[in-house]
Amino acid sequence: MVILKLPEEIEKARASNRIVAEVLSKLSEMVRPGVKTKELDKLAEEIAEKRGAKPAFKGYRGYPHALCISVNEVVVHGMPSERILEEGDILGLDFGIYYQGFFGDSAVTLPVGKISEKAARLISVTRESLYAGIEQAREGNRLGDISAAVQSAAEGAGYSVVRDFVGHGIGKNLHEDPQIPNFGQKGRGIELKKGMILAIEPMVNEGKYKVQVLPDGWTVVTKDGSLSAHFEHSVAITDNGPDILSMLS
Repeated sequence: MVILKLPEEIEKARASNRIVAEVLSKLSEMVRPGVKTKELDKLAEEIAEKRGAKPAFKGYRGYPHALCISVNEVVVHGMPSERILEEGDILGLDFGIYYQGFFGDSAVTLPVGKISEKAARLISVTRESLYAGIEQAREGNRLGDISAAVQSAAEGAGYSVVRDFVGHGIGKNLHEDPQIPNFGQKGRGIELKKGMILAIEPMVNEGKYKVQVLPDGWTVVTKDGSLSAHFEHSVAITDNGPDILSMLS
């Protein structure tokens, strides 16, 4: 069941998502060679708690950390550890919080120091695919319009989109209907309506789209070992088109 939000509820969701944006901004300033991934996790949790927010992922289905940290071939749900970031890595940060009754959720992929041109292009195209999807988040469009736009942007640049994991509705729950695949056909799926809040999140692989989950039960990696990038924004559908809630301004 898709839950439509009232304008005042969208503003509450915006407040939550802005804390997420603040955390990701602060973390991006800290990302450099030599940093341990667990240090980023600690900082994310500290900032959230100072704002009176609760990390959304910690304890969710038993996940033990506040932040998901995905390096290189890790697609999503990588766990913070003693791993030290190295020059040339690409780093996916996915963070969510619960604040005053609403969840916020966003993700970004960042370079660690100087990265290769091919890694930089993957990050750029994945970001572009997110915004292509967001552009279609308009009242009267279909869910498939978002999915098709993401897929076209990624595959048109020679990459593949992950099919085993999808975006989602968000609000008073971290994961709500509808699910939002990053592949699909224009004009298909449910009609998009004002009041929906959608967490749109392309996961784009340099190689093939197949993935596997490591024995820890969480870490998702590309099956062929190729690089993967991930971006996510929580977006409200309004009379004035898509409204990105998970931005600082």
